[in-house]
Amino acid sequence: MSQDRGKSKQLLLISSSVVYGRGYLDHAEGEIRHFLGDIESVLFVPFALYDCDAYAAKARGRFRIMGYNLESAHQVPDARRALHAAQAIFIGGGNTFRLLKALYEFDLLLAIRHKVEDGTPFVGSSAGSIVAGPSIKTTKDMPIVEPPSFEALGLVGFQISPHYLDPDPASTHMGETQEERILQFLEENDAPVVGLREGTMLRVENESVLLKGSVAARIFRRGHPPVEAAPGSRLDELVSQRMDG
Repeated sequence: MSQDRGKSKQLLLISSSVVYGRGYLDHAEGEIRHFLGDIESVLFVPFALYDCDAYAAKARGRFRIMGYNLESAHQVPDARRALHAAQAIFIGGGNTFRLLKALYEFDLLLAIRHKVEDGTPFVGSSAGSIVAGPSIKTTKDMPIVEPPSFEALGLVGFQISPHYLDPDPASTHMGETQEERILQFLEENDAPVVGLREGTMLRVENESVLLKGSVAARIFRRGHPPVEAAPGSRLDELVSQRMDG
């Protein structure tokens, strides 16, 4: 994919950075490289983890292997200026509440939104994928900090629920399943929810949403039964009614 993308909104939303038996971003490397193409540098947003230095070093090393230079937003004199000049953006996983709070504190929320809507490629993983949606209300993380709002980037009109786990019929655990929690969300909210199992990701181009990866995803809509979507499926009809233009 070339760097000349005009104002086409481009996102790669990954369920998780690691899957069982593989290293950091190994399972997503092919999709990331195809998505970023001949772009040379990436701005990393590390605020979902406490130790941003260690996180940036880990991401920098992994992206170097893929052929990209990586600069971290916490290590530059002016994060907004670095964002303005960025060729691509990567927001990593961790605690979603901590991440969103930092985006507000560094005044990056609207800046990232405008940058991506203007055509800059966006890669998110886990918490970084959740914040691409309208809100962080479908995160499973503990609210260890309090952001000013649950409102997130709104780059897509549907919610992401990463690390999606199916109920285990052999389990004796009596707590709510992830599906039950998503259905509770839909009792109070309209936005569709994409349950991304480990190993899955979404490739978004404007209002076109393609499921990538090795396993199916589960789609939840208010007033409808959940739907299984196989890898390679286009989810436009399931989520486009809520997509931003």
